[in-house]
Amino acid sequence: MKKFFITAAIVLSGSFALVAQQRPHYTQYIINPYIINPAITGIENYTDVKIGVRDQWVGLNGAPKTTYISIHGPLGKNDYRTSATSFEVPGENPRGRAYWETYTAAEPHHGIGLNIINDQTGSFRFFSASATYAYHLGLNPTTNLSGGFSAGITKVSIDRSKHDFNGTGDPSDPAVGSAFSGELTKVKPNIGFGLWLYSRDYFVGFAAQQIMPQTISFVDDNTAILTKGRFVPHLFLTAGYRFLLNDDVNAIPSLMVKYIKGSSLKEFQPEANLKLQYRDLFWVGGSYRYQDGYAGMIGMNVKNSFNVSYSYDRTNNNIQLNAFNRGTHEIVLGFLLGNKYSEACPRCY
Repeated sequence: MKKFFITAAIVLSGSFALVAQQRPHYTQYIINPYIINPAITGIENYTDVKIGVRDQWVGLNGAPKTTYISIHGPLGKNDYRTSATSFEVPGENPRGRAYWETYTAAEPHHGIGLNIINDQTGSFRFFSASATYAYHLGLNPTTNLSGGFSAGITKVSIDRSKHDFNGTGDPSDPAVGSAFSGELTKVKPNIGFGLWLYSRDYFVGFAAQQIMPQTISFVDDNTAILTKGRFVPHLFLTAGYRFLLNDDVNAIPSLMVKYIKGSSLKEFQPEANLKLQYRDLFWVGGSYRYQDGYAGMIGMNVKNSFNVSYSYDRTNNNIQLNAFNRGTHEIVLGFLLGNKYSEACPRCY
């Protein structure tokens, strides 16, 4: 019973209350920043495909589960140079000192992409599909700036049969109406934008998701309001710097600050991340979210066409929650389609 009440509190506070984080959280934002910032669209010289699965708070009924697929690529990009991801180039180290000393900014080009995200938390299901566009240009010989936007739809569904977490349910409960089964759905537009400043040693990004505040409510067959809430903007500020430790190892510390008005007592949530990478073969890293938890991650590249990464999270601010959940698992698979070269910046693979 105690586990049921904890789960109910998580779902009601974390999915679609009047104040809530409504967009999924991603531990591996450094691996796929495009899922947060549309200005990344088309930054590579290849078509970048990512498939992610996140199973949060394993062991708790109704805990968040997120899956997504993202794909983006460049248009009109012709300045193909020495590879930065193909580590098998004979006689060259694309992560070595010589490459970064000769780095030059990208020529102006466009990028297009698509994000499809499915997020399930208890009886609530958020499904979104957004097309993205970005334009990249060089500000000076070694610095690039891109701006992008996303536009699409978000479908929010309530499965009334899942309102009762222990499966017994009371069809006469006025909170769920007389029809205890069935799904109620609302579809709303979703717009976002972003900026991305990047060079050979650093990146700074700003992104705004769900920038159109919208009220949304669900009613049953008898027009009784089951749930009423609103979409609120989500703001993200990211920054990172690449340190070349030697010709084979580099370190990329980064920071993400997330702001969601009314989401909790701490509307700002900073998160620090450190990624250590050996050439283009493999990497390890860790992160800490202020007053929330910590995570570790590991990943590897397979030639210049595929990569995989895994992260594990634990919360440290809720003893009752930790007593019942077995942590959070996140896996990201990456496919580099048509990869001959890569537009390298510090966050790249």
